[in-house]
Amino acid sequence: MKRALHTKLLVTIVSICIFPVAGAQNLYELNSGWKCKNISEVKAEGTALSLPSYPTTDWMPARVPGTVLTTLLDNKQVPDPFYGLNNEKIPDIYTTGAARYTYWFVKDFKEKALTDEQVWLHLRGVNYRCEIYLNGKKLNAATHAGMFLRQVYNISHYLAADGNNRLAVIVYPPDPAGNPNGGQGGDGTIARNISHQYVAGWDWIQPIRDRNTGIWDKVYIEKTHAIRLANPHIVTRVSGKRYPEGEQAPAIIKASVELVNPTSTSITGVVQYMLDGNKVSKKITIPPSATITAIFPDYTFKDPKLWWPNGYGDQYIYTLKLQFLTDGKSLSDDENVFVGVREIQTPWNENTRSRQIMVNGQPIFIKGGNWIISDAMLRFTDARYDAEVRFHRDMNLNLIRVWGGALIERPEFYQACDKYGLLVMQDFWMSGDCNGRWVDPKKKEDQWTRRRYPDDHALFLISAEDQIKMIRNHASLGIWCGGNEITPPEDILTPLRDDILPVLDGTRWFVEYSNSDSMSFNAFGGNGDGPYGIQPIEYFWEHRTFPFNSEIGSVGTGDYESLTRFIPQDHLVAPSYPDKVDPVWEYHKYIGYNQYIAPYGEPKDLKDFAAKAQFVNYDQYRALMEGYSAHMWEWYTGAIIWKTQNPWTALRGQMYDYYLDPNACLYGLKHGSEPLHIMYNPTDGMVMVANHTVHAYRDLMLVIKTYDMNGKDSLLSQVFVGVEPTTSKKFLALKSIVSALRKEKGVFLSLQLLDLNKQILSENFYWLPDANGIYTGLNQMKTAQIQAEAKWLSEGKIELKLSNFSSGPVAFFNRISLIDSKTRKRLLPTFYSDNYISLTPGAQKTIYLEYRSEGEKIIPLVSISGWNVGEFFEEIK
Repeated sequence: MKRALHTKLLVTIVSICIFPVAGAQNLYELNSGWKCKNISEVKAEGTALSLPSYPTTDWMPARVPGTVLTTLLDNKQVPDPFYGLNNEKIPDIYTTGAARYTYWFVKDFKEKALTDEQVWLHLRGVNYRCEIYLNGKKLNAATHAGMFLRQVYNISHYLAADGNNRLAVIVYPPDPAGNPNGGQGGDGTIARNISHQYVAGWDWIQPIRDRNTGIWDKVYIEKTHAIRLANPHIVTRVSGKRYPEGEQAPAIIKASVELVNPTSTSITGVVQYMLDGNKVSKKITIPPSATITAIFPDYTFKDPKLWWPNGYGDQYIYTLKLQFLTDGKSLSDDENVFVGVREIQTPWNENTRSRQIMVNGQPIFIKGGNWIISDAMLRFTDARYDAEVRFHRDMNLNLIRVWGGALIERPEFYQACDKYGLLVMQDFWMSGDCNGRWVDPKKKEDQWTRRRYPDDHALFLISAEDQIKMIRNHASLGIWCGGNEITPPEDILTPLRDDILPVLDGTRWFVEYSNSDSMSFNAFGGNGDGPYGIQPIEYFWEHRTFPFNSEIGSVGTGDYESLTRFIPQDHLVAPSYPDKVDPVWEYHKYIGYNQYIAPYGEPKDLKDFAAKAQFVNYDQYRALMEGYSAHMWEWYTGAIIWKTQNPWTALRGQMYDYYLDPNACLYGLKHGSEPLHIMYNPTDGMVMVANHTVHAYRDLMLVIKTYDMNGKDSLLSQVFVGVEPTTSKKFLALKSIVSALRKEKGVFLSLQLLDLNKQILSENFYWLPDANGIYTGLNQMKTAQIQAEAKWLSEGKIELKLSNFSSGPVAFFNRISLIDSKTRKRLLPTFYSDNYISLTPGAQKTIYLEYRSEGEKIIPLVSISGWNVGEFFEEIK
């Protein structure tokens, strides 16, 4: 599409596509008191419905932000679709027709426009089409369409004189809604819309029956005077190679902001921003009924505190305060923009034949996780975003990829990523499954047709422009991606890559699709990502995959308590290999653990199966990241796990379950991804250290021991070593001696790195099978007795000290849980500094727990249980 045509299209809707950042000081949400009713039960038109006098006493309370299905669930009209087979009991829109999920939403609110005030209505997301009425008047001249396109209306002249107003919105579902026939995205036609594709079903979720129809994102009222600030753009330039500590050379701040004048007169004033006590300003005139962009002079920011990815430095965020002053003194509008000072570069690594990420001049080895969405029914909260992103920080990851079958994530997600140091690779709304990459008998239309999806390319581009403006100021946003495993159609890709992104952003790498050769050259054939499913541990060390692998991983089944939250009692049955799986497990997309449970002994029941699955979980993800780290800059510039979270109660690809209860995947990955990490290569017996930090380490004491099943230790080596920044290094080959020690019953291998003060900087504890690959000795271990002491450090923070007697065996693989003393159920989410831990004879460990009760009257207990440690409870003093 030529730019001239695109500009013309944009101008026609610019009045409804401007939106303030969440930091604006003069806005509030309309997030309660909504009511709704199905279109079939409403005979009146929007002009009548939107009058405060129209009776709505029999209307149903509605959730906004939310969807039709969340409202029906809140009102007990449908069962919880995340539990058991309940989703099958909910009528699907493909069968019922669109009217079943077409609803009117109304909201009464009080507001007046005072003299010289402008009042604005903002809708941040409606799925899919809508008509909007206020006090008997229609606000949108044409039907709004597009799940991701924001809307803003000047309602100053529509407000009632007495301040009593009613907003009425009719919301129509995506059309076509698609046949949820079991394919990825069902029959694929959901992708004809500018909407998220997973709602017709995928290999990790069943269909969302209303396709998430509704006013799904926030609704705001904003008040300004004559001039409104919109879509600020802040760019930080950080030259040279920087370090987290010490005085910094200056950074350059480039800033601009749109100025909206809805009045019939020209307005002259001063637009300015304040940053760290310094002011940058510009005098400007805005013509009547116009929007112009004010570009500030470059500002040299002396000695800035920098923003770094997790594991490399702090995540300092500045508040940049924007203002417009009419006549240079009267405040018309102001808002805050949260700024992290950093610069991202993406050079090509000739050694690996892939891109590598640089932040502030330092190479960042990418340890990432794929993210779908926080909740499949779009029930987003700041607290849930914060908890999920914090889990990713705790796993020592430094990047989250937002997958293309979902959405451009919300600003609140990005705020959490800014806070915790997670770079983001953000996909646009494309997927190879729906958009025609492969032959697929489940799809309604052929590849040639699907390749042209969506139906409205102009709407796609306008939506992309709008969403870029929404999130471009976040320090965490690192990469734009055209789509999942496929590029957008050429007339979308070309303007997006060559025009829109350079103009509206211009600072970030755009990769055409998630496994593009420009990101990760595919010299092996196949799709350019994977493998998926459980792999032998040795695979990750000896088998070379794709050099910047956008998807690799699989399992993530939780333990017994996790399973009981969404699987009915009659279906709590352990799957057996090779082919006996309960139908509820199949419905929730179980991936088989296959032969990988058997080496620990055939499961006695589901509790035993789920406990043994945690060994596999831990080992898989520790080995995955160790294998990649061992070959950093040699084979790889990064890996992104498929996937690290689930927005539905699925049984695959998750480090924690939908209810925010972590499983052993999280802690295996946490250890394998440590910034400074000692590790053992199972293929050649080499002990290595991976240093992901920007600093060299000297005088590290490397201590290598084994423990037999009775707890007897053998010191294999103790030597001072050092390691350079951002590299991995080999030290000792122990294959023959370890093989001899593990031959009959298996053995525990303990690796530690200590500093000169004998403080442990990194430790790793492996359980190795016997010569036949069986964990013979584990099933012969004696019971271990450990001592525990728990105390409050402050509100919500607990210190737990654990110790093992010196005369007994290893206390192996202990799960720590914070529980309600009355119900004995876990308190969620709880954050643990470590978990699934092992204590060698005489060892002590201190674990920190954090849980916020949010006013609940709960007396917590700490539960500890392990492979050879019976469950016991410790009171918190």
